[in-house]
Amino acid sequence: MVQLIVGKKGKGKTKQLLDKVNNEVKNISGNIVYLDKSTKHMYELNNKVRLIDVSQYPIENNSEFLGFICGIISQDHDLQQMYFDSFLKIASLEDGDLTASVAKLETISDSFNVDFILSVSLDEAELPESLKDKIIISL
Repeated sequence: MVQLIVGKKGKGKTKQLLDKVNNEVKNISGNIVYLDKSTKHMYELNNKVRLIDVSQYPIENNSEFLGFICGIISQDHDLQQMYFDSFLKIASLEDGDLTASVAKLETISDSFNVDFILSVSLDEAELPESLKDKIIISL
């Protein structure tokens, strides 16, 4: 399953994402990974959540990002959820095709039973119609 938290930059998506991950860590038995563009939010995350600073890796495009995600999943068979803050930036999608990337994440999710929760810096109105049913929070 892929879920989206959407809204323009500065609307509070990161806070919503952090609240969600910190609540979920109490309720699930598997592991959680949180991907971000820095380690800025390290102390706001529950210590059971693994934080990965994507900027430390030489990821140049969306295909490499999706390969990176598959690599993380392959190393942790107990992985249950992945949270992506600043998704468009970390996935190298600022000018790319969000729909194709989310479709690929859906396929990965179905194959490996990992849920993806994405923070996307776009208004709901800017999203393609095919992605609107995945929105859980619109700011």
